[in-house]
Amino acid sequence: MSKKIAVLITDEFEDSEFTSPAQTYQQAGHQVVTIEKKAGNTVTGKRGEAKVTIDKSIDDVSVDEFDALLLPGGHSPDSLRGDDRFVDFTRAFALSGKPIFAICHGPQLLISADVVRGKKMTTVKPVVVDLKNAGADFFDKEVVVDNDVLVTSRTPDDLPAFNRESLRILNKK
Repeated sequence: MSKKIAVLITDEFEDSEFTSPAQTYQQAGHQVVTIEKKAGNTVTGKRGEAKVTIDKSIDDVSVDEFDALLLPGGHSPDSLRGDDRFVDFTRAFALSGKPIFAICHGPQLLISADVVRGKKMTTVKPVVVDLKNAGADFFDKEVVVDNDVLVTSRTPDDLPAFNRESLRILNKK
């Protein structure tokens, strides 16, 4: 059964942390919907390898429309967490119990949404102290799955495991 995946993304995202999962999900028959401040905007990855045209404005979406949430890393999550609309969307998603997939700096949005306490997670090294201070149980592993709802990974090197586990959850739910 095809699932609809929301992606919160803006400029300076880590190129492969969007393109690799998005391609994996689409090849499995799922729909990927990019969300930023304004539909039609074009955002660019920090390596300049990927340009993404935004499908929807954060003002025009609700958690109810989606089956899962992808939070790619790079500088994008840090930029987005400065805007309450993205933090509120992330919090509502976490409270809905629907799957969330966050890699690298992606957990920064989850930290700002105050939804990591007691969760088993991993992240990129510079965010580890923030994750621990927010109450998450940190594991330095390529992929950490918490209750088959939250999938986290550290870096682009972890994408094969990240994609495998997030796709397993998408195909199961």
